[in-house]
Amino acid sequence: MGVGKSTIGKNLAKKLKYNFIDIDKLIEANEGMSVNLIFQKKSETYFRKIENDLTLSELKKDGSVISLGGGAFLNNTIRKSAKKFSISFWLDLPTEQLIKRLKKNKQRPLLYKKNINETVKKIYFERKKIYSEADYRVKCNALKSDEIINKILKLYENSGN
Repeated sequence: MGVGKSTIGKNLAKKLKYNFIDIDKLIEANEGMSVNLIFQKKSETYFRKIENDLTLSELKKDGSVISLGGGAFLNNTIRKSAKKFSISFWLDLPTEQLIKRLKKNKQRPLLYKKNINETVKKIYFERKKIYSEADYRVKCNALKSDEIINKILKLYENSGN
């Protein structure tokens, strides 16, 4: 959440001449409302079910860069499918930088009306173990967007794809 998955993914897809799929945007388009509203009006459980179905469908397609929502990789089925059909990258950013970015954004349902510092740290440390199961971890701390993309491209090319 807030690491730049959509920005990095979009630019990476352009370089690879692949489609870019942002799962959260796809869900919003299908549901006709924001992720935030889905959480409020229909529940997180409802959102996670749709996220699961759409993600599993998209992962089976070739020629795409997919930006998963921050919680998607926690889902065992999605994680297994990602490992089977794709190469996964964990864009890792220190919590201080995440907090700085997320303080500006009021569209995050898991942060809505909560202590951002505390919540971001809690979410990060809960997810870190599972995120580490990604094929590659890209430490983004002092890197600019282009540097992150070049790092991912190198890893991708060296993976044999």
